[in-house]
Amino acid sequence: MNVVLNLLVGVQMLSALAMIGLILIQHGKGADMGAAFGSGSAGSLFGASGSANFLSRTTAVLAAVFFACTLLLAYFSHARPTGGGSLLERAAVGTPATPASAAAGQIPSGTSGAAPAKAPASAPAAPVSGPGQIPNK
Repeated sequence: MNVVLNLLVGVQMLSALAMIGLILIQHGKGADMGAAFGSGSAGSLFGASGSANFLSRTTAVLAAVFFACTLLLAYFSHARPTGGGSLLERAAVGTPATPASAAAGQIPSGTSGAAPAKAPASAPAAPVSGPGQIPNK
């Protein structure tokens, strides 16, 4: 299955790059006016209008291949695993639950072999009022 997906992605990328190249090669609608008055494109490999038909048909075929690969990749991406359930549910089942008191003692202090660091002193609950709040100049 993985080989098929890699093959589809490769075909999709090649068709996209080929489409980009063919679209950049094609002439605009105003370029056909010059061929009617005898410009150099009339003596090309495909003739005056043959290159436009060949390039547009090739672009259409490559677009169909690109869309078919896109649809197949979308179809294969929705294949469900047999276990079912979401990713979060499967992750919650695999993690063991630890009590809060045991988890607090297992937090590393950041220094190896030393005593655990003490918690900083708590700040006062109420702000200081009066002249202590105003900074001196």
